[in-house]
Amino acid sequence: MGQPVREYLLTLCVTAAVTYLLTGPVRKFAIAAGAMPEIRARDVHREPTPRLGGIAMFGGLCAGLLVASHLTNLKDVFELSNEPRALLSGAGLIWLLGVLDDKWGVDALIKLGGQMIAAGVMVLQGLTILWIPVPGIGTVSLTPMQGTLLTVALVVITINAVNFVDGLDGLASGMVCIAAAAFFMYAYRIWFGYGLEAAAPATLFAAILMGMCLGFLPHNMHPARIFMGDSGSMLIGLVLAAGAISITGQVDPDALKLDFGGSEREAVHATVPVYIPLLLPLTVIAVPIADLILAIVRRTWRGQSPFAADRGHLHHRLLEIGHSHSRAVWIMYFWSALIAFGAVAFSVKSSSMWIVLTIAALSAVGLVLLLLPRFTPRTPRWAEGFVPPRYRRERRRAAAAAADVTPAAVNGAVATAGSGDVAAAPGASPESTEPVPAGIHGATAIGDRSRFSRRKIGA
Repeated sequence: MGQPVREYLLTLCVTAAVTYLLTGPVRKFAIAAGAMPEIRARDVHREPTPRLGGIAMFGGLCAGLLVASHLTNLKDVFELSNEPRALLSGAGLIWLLGVLDDKWGVDALIKLGGQMIAAGVMVLQGLTILWIPVPGIGTVSLTPMQGTLLTVALVVITINAVNFVDGLDGLASGMVCIAAAAFFMYAYRIWFGYGLEAAAPATLFAAILMGMCLGFLPHNMHPARIFMGDSGSMLIGLVLAAGAISITGQVDPDALKLDFGGSEREAVHATVPVYIPLLLPLTVIAVPIADLILAIVRRTWRGQSPFAADRGHLHHRLLEIGHSHSRAVWIMYFWSALIAFGAVAFSVKSSSMWIVLTIAALSAVGLVLLLLPRFTPRTPRWAEGFVPPRYRRERRRAAAAAADVTPAAVNGAVATAGSGDVAAAPGASPESTEPVPAGIHGATAIGDRSRFSRRKIGA
């Protein structure tokens, strides 16, 4: 099989184009069908927004698979493997479940059962983990029951991780696109770097997944015109999991022995940086997985169901400390790209100290950007001409006067009126007299719509 780089690019472009073109009609259909739920307390958008964006993404998936099946090189993937059909079957089930949830709402346990059924359907058609490489031991063959349980667990974890992180405009689709790009590099290297055609299905899945996300992003960036809903978040989570299952459990490390001239154990040792990130895609979607784990621990600690919705996700916390909607999304993009592509670089040359130092330096930059709203800039008068207007004292005073509050209230302090009433800073609920945490303001779109009404000092 040749190197079908152009065919991968064509498949990606067709998938992105179909997804993009379908999203507009799907938005009109969602509005007509009433798939526009009321704004909840944990939502961060201000206006009711239609869902069902997963319909367009599923159309892009079908179009990508159809085009790839007729291309000269990629059609061999369909002839030699049943994995594309297994993916389409599982994706169809999970997509249908998501559409029902976006329109009428589905109980969390029912959704969990549907996710397990979709994973089981893929297992029955051959998309399952057959063995796993373990450092120091070698290849461990799994029994059918073990392979099925591990496959179902991986699918359910990945789907819910992506679903949990879908809380800001463009966040889930952008992070999964980054993960798919890194995953494509993994799979492509294993396929052509080691000559293993068993990695071809995973490479195709990653290219199609990138197209689905890229086609939907223009409609979903802040301010979003449509949400992907569970029909989209569960779908892209399943596609990502299917690629990880395909390349981790189907590629036999025995085939790498000749490349290293050693035993099977030595081959596994030599390819640990390649396989470990794919065994469970913790590095590829590390941020969603961390959010998932923290959410389960937080809700269980409070005595709530792990599936109970709240406003404690990572993106909510970024908004609470003062980041704007767009900045919070880009910060999440940055960390996802750093972890995912850092793993790619490590898999290529794990012994390079420059890679470690670069990742450490970028991590430090990311921490500074993350905590930037915590620092109140105090710009000297002589330097105000060299800084953005928002850091100038005159600009802050003008903003305070326009908001009809004192500068102390703008900085997050709570002023006490002469009558003894507590006046809230902008962003506080008119019915509530509780102090508003610093950093919460109208630009972050935190909480109920009633929080955006103003109350004058001394009213």
